[in-house]
Amino acid sequence: MTGDHYFTAEPATAAQPREVVFSAAGRDYTLASAGGVFSAGRLDPGTAVLLRKAELPAPDSTGHLLDLGCGFGPITCVLATSVPSATVWAVDVNERARELTTANAARVGAAGRVRVAPPDAVPAAVTFDQIWSNPPIRIGKNELHQLLLRWLPRLAPGGVAWLVVARHLGGDSLHRWLSERGWQVARPASQKGYRVLRVTR
Repeated sequence: MTGDHYFTAEPATAAQPREVVFSAAGRDYTLASAGGVFSAGRLDPGTAVLLRKAELPAPDSTGHLLDLGCGFGPITCVLATSVPSATVWAVDVNERARELTTANAARVGAAGRVRVAPPDAVPAAVTFDQIWSNPPIRIGKNELHQLLLRWLPRLAPGGVAWLVVARHLGGDSLHRWLSERGWQVARPASQKGYRVLRVTR
């Protein structure tokens, strides 16, 4: 056993390559995955709820979209194929996750429109029309709050963030915390114990 988590920068866990098959937004996906990344063996149930219940940007949208904590890239790939004129930023601290997302963007024919990066490599001037995240709750509440305080202010005017959080892991308390800090938070959907939050300025 190692001390690796999916938010470890350089996982020591054996890669053990595998594939994850799922359907979202009317399309079937077969993506590469590996040990040492978030939900390596399947599409995470929270991510599945988010992709099913949140509102994808209009297909002709342009601009920049952010997948925050991209893992092996399922949200990135759905956004990139559903919104072919947008640039999708896929951000993760985990090097293996970034490598997999890069490979999966190529698999779905979106390599030229996906920018995969560690958090500190995203240019400060870039703002996002939408932020999508199944945030890493297990890094701890304080670290999670710092993560959101870092990225939510980078929403472009009129932008929206879509978050999914399990109720038993603090979905309702996160809703309150965001509201207390001046964000407009709606909960347009709940399913299978997950809260989908829509966050705007």
